[in-house]
Amino acid sequence: MDVPAKGNVLGRVVPARYILAVLGSIGMAIVYGLKVNLSVAMVGMLNHTAIKLAVHGEKIENATVDTELECQPTASKGNVTELEGPFDWTSEVQGIVLSCYFWGYFVSQIPGARVAELFSAKWVMFFSVSINVVCTLLTPVMAEAHYIAVVIMRVGEGIGGGVTFPSMHVLLSKWAPPAERSVMAALVYAGTSLGTVISMLMAGVLTAHLGWESVFYVMGGLSCLWCVLWVLLVQDSPQQQPLISAEEREMIVTSLGGKTNDHSHKKRSVPWRAVLTSPAFLAILVSHACSNWGWYMLLIELPFYMKQVLKFNMTENAVTTSMPFLSLWIFSIALSKTLDWMRGKKYITTTTARKIGTLFASAVPGACLLALCYVGCARGAAVALTALGVTGIGGMFCGFLSNHIDIAPNFAGTLMAITNTVATIPGIVVPIFVGVLTHGNQTISAWRVIFFVTIGLYIIEILAYTIFGSGEEQPWNNLPEEETVSAEEKPLNNDTEKTRV
Repeated sequence: MDVPAKGNVLGRVVPARYILAVLGSIGMAIVYGLKVNLSVAMVGMLNHTAIKLAVHGEKIENATVDTELECQPTASKGNVTELEGPFDWTSEVQGIVLSCYFWGYFVSQIPGARVAELFSAKWVMFFSVSINVVCTLLTPVMAEAHYIAVVIMRVGEGIGGGVTFPSMHVLLSKWAPPAERSVMAALVYAGTSLGTVISMLMAGVLTAHLGWESVFYVMGGLSCLWCVLWVLLVQDSPQQQPLISAEEREMIVTSLGGKTNDHSHKKRSVPWRAVLTSPAFLAILVSHACSNWGWYMLLIELPFYMKQVLKFNMTENAVTTSMPFLSLWIFSIALSKTLDWMRGKKYITTTTARKIGTLFASAVPGACLLALCYVGCARGAAVALTALGVTGIGGMFCGFLSNHIDIAPNFAGTLMAITNTVATIPGIVVPIFVGVLTHGNQTISAWRVIFFVTIGLYIIEILAYTIFGSGEEQPWNNLPEEETVSAEEKPLNNDTEKTRV
């Protein structure tokens, strides 16, 4: 293929695979930013006084307060005006509004993955961001109508969000050389934490100064620029990309064993029995589900813990809940680079690298949550522990979350869709679970139960992945290609051996 002159120039200055990775990371940041902004904006959307009075009225006969387990606001916060919004949504309604995102997320992943594998991962990712932008811009109007309208918008965002990981896994399977796979995957997926940082900070500032509606209008509007850049600068494979040097194209295709031709995925059907009985795959599945419980606990519920228990105001809440995700981003890139270097030097295998990353992502936050159960109202210690716990979760990007491409690059999108679909269940359950336990009981004792459940799941993750996890390509990865070759493509009798050679 002849590459246009402009492609040679741009491709030599900036590697095309890293243009993809950076824009992919920004895309993930947008989707996650628009996903979590409601968690912060809702603090300004709710009429807290009306909600408290309603709860007090319901619980008047059980109004005993466990004062030793409830933190008191510091004197410095006495002059801070409590933001009061127009909505008196109960904790149950809040849980539904936050969790309904995952209803759409749950149903879209496997269909989205197959479309990405068989047709175009680029356009699936474009759809993901676009629908999130549209639903975000419409959220303020819908909220004024009824909370059910917000639920519909959140489900729409979830449908788009559900296809992000599968589509990016398909793109990485075609673009990421094995020696750079951990770094590129971490760069792309760590965008989720970067988006969380920016979104929480922006949402807190915008809510406090311009009103909660501005969160959705400003963040949705700014995200439109990405859509233009994605269409212009990204292609599904190196072979389709004009903005790439011949040397980079050859390096990528050669490193992947020439498996990135445009038609290879179209000939493959998923070997479902082999996939669902594979210990290596099931280890990823269990780890992904358990890890996501802790991830969503910190991602969605951390702002409420900081406000309900530690009594942080809006500005403090935005800073204390968002900054740990910045350290997560930095840590995930550093750990991925280190593990890739150690793999390149043959100090460790891919399997060991994935297990190290997963261990960081489970043991560190588990230990921090355990300590958080007993620090009480020591705000400094609580903030430090949550920051360390969130940072440690960054190990998942170069751990089990990159593992689908290792064990079956031909079905990376579908495998990611399967595990992420199961791992979506915690996203649905966590807000409702927390809402029920903290309804009229917003104390450390209630949150302690929540944290212990999360710790138990982290222990399951550590055991499952340490015992059964693998970084080796599985035998069933290439079987479907041989079974689905058409009669016209089969070599004739005497030419069989020649053709295979």
